[in-house]
Amino acid sequence: MQPRDIAAYSFLALAWGLSFLLLLKVVEAFGWIGAVTFRSLIAGILLLAAAKLTHRRLVFDARWWHYAAVGATTVAGQLIGLSYSTPMIGTAMAAIFVATIPMFSMIIAQVWGMERITPARVIGIATGTLGIVMLVGFPAVPVDATFVLGCLGMVFSTFSAALGSNYAARFLSSAGPWEVTIGSFLSAGFVTLPLLALVPVPGTPQPIDYLYLVSLAGLMSALTYVVYFGLVARIGPTRAISVEFVVTVVAVLVGAFVLHEELTTIQLLGAAVIIAGCAMVLGLLPLRRRTA
Repeated sequence: MQPRDIAAYSFLALAWGLSFLLLLKVVEAFGWIGAVTFRSLIAGILLLAAAKLTHRRLVFDARWWHYAAVGATTVAGQLIGLSYSTPMIGTAMAAIFVATIPMFSMIIAQVWGMERITPARVIGIATGTLGIVMLVGFPAVPVDATFVLGCLGMVFSTFSAALGSNYAARFLSSAGPWEVTIGSFLSAGFVTLPLLALVPVPGTPQPIDYLYLVSLAGLMSALTYVVYFGLVARIGPTRAISVEFVVTVVAVLVGAFVLHEELTTIQLLGAAVIIAGCAMVLGLLPLRRRTA
């Protein structure tokens, strides 16, 4: 990779890994639906303003429902599951679930006929599934309804992210990263806005909470997605999506050393197994037959 690609890769890993700290603050102040709705709308509006100030020409030439579909899955679905589950199961476990996105993405791509499955990828899927069993089946906390719901929420989150990414690759491949990011975030904000009637903001946020919200939306949503789509264009989706592995490492370290969350030894091994399985799926650790 070129120096600019290494810088972009490192920025994404740190920004997304550290975003869990702000996520907990924002969810506490605005609720898990409010966190998603306001984060999405602010991210989209900030990008529109930035495009206007920099005289960037935006061309939304794709059908509006394609942007809405990506917004409902990659943004709304992913962030709803993440915002709902992280306070329930902790930053470290939520981050380990994030590492399964490449595995789900490959399965969806195979079903849609976008990629060809190989024996190495089958082994990778089986390995990643084993890692999830190790992660969920041997927690450091009691396995109660809250824990189970939190895990189910993260499965919904990661599957939504993988589904939306494949949808974007299939129907929005010709759209620019700014257009895809703006369209998907604004769509997600409007899709989740009515849900505030069911899950209202729990109280009166403090001024510092608004700072957390704008930082999460501007730096760790709008900017990161533009950087990510640009990285995909330069180094390809397979190598770009591998940044989720580093995100998991950063977030687990944050959970362990900053938030003092507990993980069992088997869970840590499960995290390593998940990462190894996803690396096989992505072809980063290919299994090749020895030739005579």
